[in-house]
Amino acid sequence: MKILQMIRSEFARLWATKMARLAFVALMCVPLLYGGLYLWANQDPYAKLDQVPVALVVADEGVQHGDTRRNVGDEVAKQLIDDGSFDWNRVSAKEAKRGVGAGEYDFSVTIPKDFTAALESSRGTDPHRAEVLLTTNDANSYLASTIGEQAVKQIRQQIVKSVNQEAAKQFLDGLAQVRTSLGEAHDGTVKLGAGAGSAKDGAKSAKDGAGKLAAGLEQLRTGTASLPAQTEQLANGAAKVAGADAEIARIGREVAGGSQQAVDRLAGDRQAIIDELKKAGLDQAAIDRVAGRLDQAGSALRQANTKVQGASAQLDQLQAGSQQVADGARTLADATPQLANGIATAADGAGTLTGGLGTLETGLGTLQNGIGTLGQGLAAGIEKIPASDAALRAKQAQNISDPVDVQTSKVTSAGTYGAGLAPFFVSLAAWIGIYALFLILKPVSRRAMTALRGPLPVALAGWATPALLGAIQMAALYAIVTGTLGFRAEHPWAVYGMMALASATFAAIILALNVWLGSVGQFMGLVLMVLQLVTAGGTFPWQTLPEPLATLHHYLPMSFAVDGIRQVMYGGNLSHAVNDALLLGLVLVAAVLLSAVGVGRQMRSRTLRDLQPSLIG
Repeated sequence: MKILQMIRSEFARLWATKMARLAFVALMCVPLLYGGLYLWANQDPYAKLDQVPVALVVADEGVQHGDTRRNVGDEVAKQLIDDGSFDWNRVSAKEAKRGVGAGEYDFSVTIPKDFTAALESSRGTDPHRAEVLLTTNDANSYLASTIGEQAVKQIRQQIVKSVNQEAAKQFLDGLAQVRTSLGEAHDGTVKLGAGAGSAKDGAKSAKDGAGKLAAGLEQLRTGTASLPAQTEQLANGAAKVAGADAEIARIGREVAGGSQQAVDRLAGDRQAIIDELKKAGLDQAAIDRVAGRLDQAGSALRQANTKVQGASAQLDQLQAGSQQVADGARTLADATPQLANGIATAADGAGTLTGGLGTLETGLGTLQNGIGTLGQGLAAGIEKIPASDAALRAKQAQNISDPVDVQTSKVTSAGTYGAGLAPFFVSLAAWIGIYALFLILKPVSRRAMTALRGPLPVALAGWATPALLGAIQMAALYAIVTGTLGFRAEHPWAVYGMMALASATFAAIILALNVWLGSVGQFMGLVLMVLQLVTAGGTFPWQTLPEPLATLHHYLPMSFAVDGIRQVMYGGNLSHAVNDALLLGLVLVAAVLLSAVGVGRQMRSRTLRDLQPSLIG
């Protein structure tokens, strides 16, 4: 009997009765149900997070700013509801607690009453962090809780971005105002420097003038050094002159008195003389001549008296004037020492003023240089602060608040969550499909051993039947994955080829277990499936496995199947896929040869164990 006849005979046995056909069809559908239903259920769960009910509690009381009140909690709530990432339900704290506990909400997010105040606390003396409270209930869903934690992290990032943008804008606006103020200060230093220069020139001119004044006062002090003695002499001389003038005035007054008496007596004496002449009998003509002569003498006397009286008055005036001169000379003599001292003090002060003005000139020069340095520093400071307008500062603030933009460059892309899990669950479905088929298959029977008479043909015949059935299972599963579920396969034929190769390899392994261990081998196939389930790296990276399991990852065939399907399905490195196919092929050949060795052992001898009924089927 040939190998093909043995395969045909096995198929005939599987299709012999109605119950056999029903069992065969059911077991053939196992990998389709496992792989197809699981991948369908998890096709793209992240696209439906907007259907996950979440309680949102906003207890924020906000902060009053003048006539307006800011409430960041309301702003965040509006953003979350408008974004629609989840099915947000704004409820009270009591309702949120009840809903999360009852499973009506997968988790809740609470914005506390001091949220806005905490965000703005950095402006005051008591800065502290704002809090967002996440309440989860793993009894509802552990993954929902994990998703909630990620959601709160996203909320935190959005809030931090918003706060940073606002703070950065305020900082940039302040910096722009500083730049404007620096410009005004620089202009002021230019004017101040010019003023200091003018003041310096003025101080120099004042110093030169003060120097000339000091020289003049010094000359004046030298010239007036003997003035006190001279004015003293002048006062003494004037006093003597005043005394002499007083004496002369006194004599003049006496002469004027005598002259006035003579004038006053003249009229009486004239009449007495005429009377005496008449008594003496002098004729009238002679008397008239004497009278004429007396009148002439009287006229001359009166003229002389007038002059004497005028001279006396002048002498009185001379006396008074000389006395005033004497008094003035005495006052001058008394004041001259003080004047001389004042001139000396003024001369000394003028010298001091000259030195002070020199110091002032030097100080103003230093001030001018310092103002120049200050102006240069302000100009340099202005250059270091870039000019900006409101629009540019708003853009800068936005960039500062979120300075890093992650650009994802994908060598390959699975597309969706379900497509990312497909290689793992396809490989697992291939193993489960083969494992289930071996519940009803009897590929290595005594009949086959008798008919083929060679261990290798028997092993090949025993492997070919599940391998062909596995290829059919993989074809149907491939149609579901790429057709019904719509997962993209970059290299369609290579994907199916890798799936069929993995199924054939698994068939060889389970065959070897059955040949060598019988029903125990069937159970070991289940154990090996579980072991590969955790070491294949289908969900988490295999590097996260404990060390013994991470080592097994490099030797168990499902690891090669998962990696190979990934490479050809996503358009990855084809050389890696070829290497995975070669490793699967080596495992397949080794398993078939191991099965042949086991068949040969059975053909050469029989033991009591061979006569015992199988524990499975």
